[in-house]
Amino acid sequence: MSDNGVNQDPASGAHLTAPSGHRLSLRDLCCLFCCPPCPSNIVSKLAFMPPLPTYKFYANDTGSKYTLQLLEKNEWPYSKSELDQIEVFYTRTSRDNRLACMYVRCCPGAKYTLLFSHGNAVDLGQMCAFFYGLGSRLNCNVFGYDYSGYGASSGKASEKNLYADVEAAWNALHTKYSISARHVILYGQSIGTAPTVDLGARVKPAAIILHSPLMSGMRVAFPDTRRTWCCDAFPSIDKIDRVNSPTLVIHGTEDEVIDFSHGLAIYERCPKSVDPLWVPGAGHNDIELNPIYLDRLRRFINDEVDHIWSTNNNINSTSIVAIQSETINTPSSNSTG
Repeated sequence: MSDNGVNQDPASGAHLTAPSGHRLSLRDLCCLFCCPPCPSNIVSKLAFMPPLPTYKFYANDTGSKYTLQLLEKNEWPYSKSELDQIEVFYTRTSRDNRLACMYVRCCPGAKYTLLFSHGNAVDLGQMCAFFYGLGSRLNCNVFGYDYSGYGASSGKASEKNLYADVEAAWNALHTKYSISARHVILYGQSIGTAPTVDLGARVKPAAIILHSPLMSGMRVAFPDTRRTWCCDAFPSIDKIDRVNSPTLVIHGTEDEVIDFSHGLAIYERCPKSVDPLWVPGAGHNDIELNPIYLDRLRRFINDEVDHIWSTNNNINSTSIVAIQSETINTPSSNSTG
């Protein structure tokens, strides 16, 4: 972000940093391991750490349109006119939660829209400047949403809600903006890779980007875990082989939250993996600071995705198929969350 908080050039490479999570307090740890102490519940509690809301949606007189207000704790490093271009609205999930959505029109006429699933300790208010900066640099628009229990979304954060949330966001891109699957790129970061893989295994977007992915929740919380147990959460490693879109995996070699071995395993298991981006020395929250991050994303989006699709004669790029909960396969998770 710029020092004065406004008019930062979105085309420059400076200050493209996604907000990071927070540390656990003693109270958090007591609640985590005592209420109750079974592995699957520990994993679920570790996965979701929603911050206090950093934004509000304000409805107009008829309630048909909303405007975004960022709270004081947020910085917006661009102009007010650019902030006013962000469209916000609510949609409803199959689990009857009200989902806060944000469409950032970074580049009118952009070929692709990133459907972004963010990390576990941020909300849309903290992410919107990052969305604008990333989309402007990649010549893409960005669609974000807050998980149930985050920001202005209703309900409670859970694994089942997470999958319903991304499904509702995908459907909203079709029903509200008529964006075809051929022009949607799923982007998941950290815990956001779980809904991204789950959705990517059920639909066929233009491409998928997995930024610091996890194999499963128990493999993160208990690194010696070597298989997926019935009580495991977010078992992306068991879904990734059903992904049928070109997939870029990004991971820092010194990730202190989700070990590099997770990204490597996801890359090796995915049948549609392209050359990955392993960032030497990078941790969990600083990959975006390395210039090779944007360079690799540009090459993937501008060159590789188009080439792969143009050489695949079996692709139907006419329209997106909205997911119907009563007909789609249930996500392969036994979590009680």
